[in-house]
Amino acid sequence: SPDEGWQVYTSAQAPDGKCLCTAVIPVQGTCSRDLRSHQLRQLMEKVQNISQSMEVLDLRTYRDLQYVRNTEALMKGLDSRLKVAAESQKSLNARSFQELKDKMTELLPLLPVLDQYKSDTRLIVHLKEEVRNLSGNLLAIQEEMGAYDYEELQQRVLMLEARLHACMQKLGCGKLTGVSNPITIRASGSRFGSWMTDTMTPSADSRVWYMDGYYKGRRVLEFRTLNDFVTGQNFVQHLLPHPWAGTGHVVFNGSLYYNKYQSNIAVKYHFRSRSVLVQRSLAGAGYNNTFPYSWGGFSDIDFMVDENGLWAVYTTNQNAGNIVVSRMDPQTLEVLRSWDTGYPKRSAGESFMICGTLYVTNSHLAGAKIYFAYYTNTSSYEYTDIPFHNQYSHISMLDYNPRERVLYTWNNGHQVIYNVTLFHVIKTSGEL
Repeated sequence: SPDEGWQVYTSAQAPDGKCLCTAVIPVQGTCSRDLRSHQLRQLMEKVQNISQSMEVLDLRTYRDLQYVRNTEALMKGLDSRLKVAAESQKSLNARSFQELKDKMTELLPLLPVLDQYKSDTRLIVHLKEEVRNLSGNLLAIQEEMGAYDYEELQQRVLMLEARLHACMQKLGCGKLTGVSNPITIRASGSRFGSWMTDTMTPSADSRVWYMDGYYKGRRVLEFRTLNDFVTGQNFVQHLLPHPWAGTGHVVFNGSLYYNKYQSNIAVKYHFRSRSVLVQRSLAGAGYNNTFPYSWGGFSDIDFMVDENGLWAVYTTNQNAGNIVVSRMDPQTLEVLRSWDTGYPKRSAGESFMICGTLYVTNSHLAGAKIYFAYYTNTSSYEYTDIPFHNQYSHISMLDYNPRERVLYTWNNGHQVIYNVTLFHVIKTSGEL
């Protein structure tokens, strides 16, 4: 299903033999392979419960058996006295009758022991039925799994998942043709903010960074995993030496790139060393709400990362407030090349880069759509009409992560992700 893995849409073959298709990449970690695992966990829990019941039954039976053995001599003596009394009732005087009553009283505790034996017999029948059902379930799973045991199957799934990710990378760049419905990860923080994962590190690194607010902030929370972020646990705090402006921050290869408050200075902060590695002014870039997105919030300078590297989106007085896209050196923060898109930044809700193309939404409010695309490889643009479901009606941060191929969004105090649909041209010759 769409929630579980890859899909291919509009598959066709071009005259030159190429396969044309659209592939939608699954959200990282959502590939469902836990059905058998869930069933096996349930079976193991049942086995554990049965084992515990058998242990309790064994201890109780051993205790009761000891009690019966201890009363065996008393029962034999009482039996012989009863036989004598039955044969010669004359010998049963008041004293002898009282002795028999006392012996009977001593045996009264045997009654609950015998009742417990009856109950245990019913329990044994029930446990036998449970074991029979378990055996049937295990046989059914074994038949479905064939010759492989569960651990081996799990390793095969992990290998296939790794091949899928490798295939995704070999697919290279594609044109955005659709955005999925939003997936809300968490509701936290104020109306404005940003959150992200590293856009370059290996997939095993699933740390999440969280920056609440859009100006004067210095506190960055680093969560160990996405699950820790969802639960709000297991995080460390970084206190930036310079406060930030806006929400256009990005984490790239272990460093945070952000706009220094009340300036057009780009800052590169390294998380491991907890230090600023470099900072550089973006010449002519507007700041302090001179050229923000339509929602304001000091969003003049927006840093992004895609398959081609680090970018900055901003504007200057020289280009009359139109969006400028600049490719940047992530080491030195030098501008390598710039493009004037011709799109007024104040009319843009938010924007993001995919495969060297800038995509712009026409609003930050409900009813927004991806309205404009600028292609840096051809220095050309087109107007688009890609639906974009703005579930919480106020987007203040929108970024693409090329490692996971999803959009990260801060939407009115909600942290949300979107899956993307990219159009690829895949050569049929050669293995992906």
